[in-house]
Amino acid sequence: MLHEVSFRSFNERDEVQGWIYVPAAKPKGIVQIIHGFGEHSRRYLHMIVAFLDAGFIVAADDHVGHGKTAMVNDTWGDWGEKGCHTMMEDEHTLKELVCEKYPDLPYFLFGHSMGSFIARDYAAKYGDDLAGITICGTCGVFRNADVAEEALKKAVEEGHGKECNPEYAGTLLGWMCERCGEIRIGNEWICADPYVQTDHAEDPFDAFTKPTSNQAMYDFTQMMSVITGIEWAKKVPTTLPIYNIAGDQDPVGEYGKGVYEVANWLCDTGHNVKTRLYSGYRHEIHNYNAIKGDVEQGIIAFMNEVLEK
Repeated sequence: MLHEVSFRSFNERDEVQGWIYVPAAKPKGIVQIIHGFGEHSRRYLHMIVAFLDAGFIVAADDHVGHGKTAMVNDTWGDWGEKGCHTMMEDEHTLKELVCEKYPDLPYFLFGHSMGSFIARDYAAKYGDDLAGITICGTCGVFRNADVAEEALKKAVEEGHGKECNPEYAGTLLGWMCERCGEIRIGNEWICADPYVQTDHAEDPFDAFTKPTSNQAMYDFTQMMSVITGIEWAKKVPTTLPIYNIAGDQDPVGEYGKGVYEVANWLCDTGHNVKTRLYSGYRHEIHNYNAIKGDVEQGIIAFMNEVLEK
């Protein structure tokens, strides 16, 4: 069964487009997939099917400025004026909609890349409502974020928030192909498979090739800022199980260093966190044919282990 849902964004402007996938069997839990920057939730169909087959209801939406939500509202790359918690609060609204239809089931989050930032922000505010979270392709202290944040803040304060200056994105993200050899498209850092790269670049629901406003880019740096360090980890309930996964050639996680920074912030504040790095793989470990089944089964095993306790 598939429910299509629409709800008012926290930004008080957009109607967020979402989906609830229900297995043709008695569900044992719910997992909400939170997609990353410049993409959309249908890029996770393989994972959605794996979760359905494992007995989980799956919820997902397209963030403001992204995917079908951007198409419906004509707001590509524009996230609104309500700041860096907008997408997190939208994910909370989606969870409430799902729980109205399917109450009293254990609720998990899976967040990839920017989606992992959102999941971490969510856990700091609403973590008591969750059974567990998986963060995939996350970051610790993100390289150049402080420099880009300062420049973007200045641009927004000077009235250039609605404009798009690619120099800021270059400062923040331009280094990420440094280990990728020959650069053909500019997104090679996501996955070594050229078919995944092309699919990502040519997807009409994908915002990768569309401009992002200076205000949205500033909010993006703020999203990283609010989930950095011990102070963030202290806000996450220590009872919340966390599964932290990434490729060890992922620049977002500084090739493993940033992934372990997050794990250490959590461990140092008394959390139960399991970390796994996939050796030799870049950002989208769930899109490599060789390992995506293993990645999905690892997440399912984590959720099943939580349910068994």
